[in-house]
Amino acid sequence: MEKLSVWDLVIIGAYLILMVLVGVYSVKRIKNTGDYYVAGRSFGPLVLMATVCATIIGGSGLMGRAGVAYSDGFKAILTAVPYLLGMFVFSGFAGIISDIGMKYNITSIPGLFEMRFGRTAKLILSVLIAFTMMGTVASQVTATATIIKMLGGQIGISYEMGAFIACVVFMVYTATSGLFGVVYTDVLQFYMLLLFVYILIPVAALLHVGGFASFTANLAPELATPYVDGSILGDIVTYLVFTMAGAEMWQRAFAAKDRRAAKRGMFLGTAVYGVTILLVYFMGVVGRQILGDNVLAEFGSTDAVVPALAIEILPVGLTGLALAGILSVIMSTADSYLLVSVQTCVHDIGMTLNPKMTERREILLSRIFSVILPLGALVIALYIQNAYNILMFSWSFYAAAAGIPAFAALFWKRATNAGIVAAMLCGFGVCVAWRLAGEPFGLGSAVPGTIACGAALLAVSLATCKKHPSVFLKAEKQS
Repeated sequence: MEKLSVWDLVIIGAYLILMVLVGVYSVKRIKNTGDYYVAGRSFGPLVLMATVCATIIGGSGLMGRAGVAYSDGFKAILTAVPYLLGMFVFSGFAGIISDIGMKYNITSIPGLFEMRFGRTAKLILSVLIAFTMMGTVASQVTATATIIKMLGGQIGISYEMGAFIACVVFMVYTATSGLFGVVYTDVLQFYMLLLFVYILIPVAALLHVGGFASFTANLAPELATPYVDGSILGDIVTYLVFTMAGAEMWQRAFAAKDRRAAKRGMFLGTAVYGVTILLVYFMGVVGRQILGDNVLAEFGSTDAVVPALAIEILPVGLTGLALAGILSVIMSTADSYLLVSVQTCVHDIGMTLNPKMTERREILLSRIFSVILPLGALVIALYIQNAYNILMFSWSFYAAAAGIPAFAALFWKRATNAGIVAAMLCGFGVCVAWRLAGEPFGLGSAVPGTIACGAALLAVSLATCKKHPSVFLKAEKQS
C-alpha cells in the first residue's frame, strides 16, 4: 500500500484543528440550556438535512458497513435498508415531535416519557440511552483509531493514542458549544464527506479497475448474492425498531424551528443517506478487488478498507482530503451521540434527582460530562476494536427495550405507566438473556427482545389502563 505524503498529513491535521476552532467560536451563542441542547429551536430544513445525514453516516455506517461489504457482501445492503425505511417513517412524524417539544417545552425523549408516564419510566429510559449513546460514540472512536493506526507506522502514533486524540477533538467542540457547534460542524462535514468520500473515492476506484464492466466481471458471486440468516434478521429488526426511539433524531426534531422544517429536514437527510448505501457497498466490494484479501491481516480490522482504498488509489493531496472526509463522517456522528448522552446524564437524570439545580450549574456539568463520557467510550473502543460490532451490541439492547414504547408514547393513549415500565424491562431483560444464551438458532437478540417488549406493553397497559391511566392523561382530565 502507498504511503501518505507530508502534504496529506498536513491537510488532515489542519482539518482537525478547524473542527476545534468552529466549536470554540460557537461557544458565544450559548446563553441557556435550550441553546446548549436544542440550539434555541432555530434550525431550518437544509441545516437539519445536513446534520441528519452526517449523523446517520458515521464511522460505523461508512467504515463498519464497508467492512461488512468487503467480507460479507450483500449483508451490507440488507442491514442498511431497514434503517432507511425506519427513518422515512420517523420523518413522517418528526413534525409531531417538534410540535410536542414547543408546546410542552420538552427537549428530549425522556422528557416526553416523564410527561406521559412519570419519573420511573423517564429514569429507566435515560439509563438505556446513556448506555447506548456511549456505545455508539465508542464505535466512532474505534473507526478513528483504525485510521490513526494506519498512519502510526509513518508518524509514530499508536491505535490507543489515535483514539485519545479523536476523543479530545470532539470533546472540545461538544463541551464548549453544545448543539450549535455540533450541527454547524456537521454541515461542514456533510459537504466534506459528499465531495471527498462518496464521490471522489468511488469514481477513482471505478477508473482504477477499468470501468463498470470490468468491475462487474471481476465481482465475486458470494459478495453479490442476497441471503438472510438469523444474525442478519436480528440486525434488520434492530435498525428498523431503533429508528422509532433514536434519541439523536428526536433531539434534531426538537431543535427544528417548526413542524415543516422538522419533516422536510428529516426526509431530505434520509433520502441522501439512501443514495450512500449503494456507494458504501461498492467501496467495500471494489476494495476487495483492489486490495485483495489482506485488509484484515494487515490492519487488524475490515473497518480499514475505505481509508486503505483511498491511500492506494488517490494522488497526493486528494488522499489527505479523502481521509479528512472520512474523519468528518466519524466525528459528525460521535459529537451528536456524545451530546445526547451528556443531555441524558445531566438534564434527564441529574435534574430529575436534583430539581433545584440552576441552569448555570447544569451547563457547567454538561461541559464536564462532555469530557468524562468520551473517556468511557474510549475504554469500550479499546476493548472491542470493531466499529460495526460495537454499534450493533449497544443498539440491539436499546431497540428491543425502547423502540415500541417510544412509538406508543406518541400514538397510543391507552399505554400506561406500568405498561411502559414492564415493556422496557422485559425487552431489555429478554435481549440480555438471549445474548447470554449464545443467541439460539443464530437469531439476533433484538428479535425476541422486541417481541417481549411489545407483548408486555400490550398486556400490562390493557390490564391497567382503566384503574391507572398514564400521568399525562390524568393531568388532561384534571384540566
